[in-house]
Amino acid sequence: MDPIREAHLSEPGLLVIDVAGFDDDTVLAFQAAIARIWGTSTAERTTRDPGQPGVRLRMYTDLRQALVETSSPEPAPSAR
Repeated sequence: MDPIREAHLSEPGLLVIDVAGFDDDTVLAFQAAIARIWGTSTAERTTRDPGQPGVRLRMYTDLRQALVETSSPEPAPSAR
């Protein structure tokens, strides 16, 4: 992975998350789970390091951008 730049951590609440996992599906599922909760710059693909097991990706997350969980709409009260 490339070095983390100072700009990526210039303020409280900013994270650089390096993820390693068995396969693309695993790490992309983790990324999707994080992106549903906080503002996240997602990676479109994973990388493989020669001689290392699994795949890797880097994502940038801003904890200050908490996303509002949307729930299913309440059913309308029935008319009587």
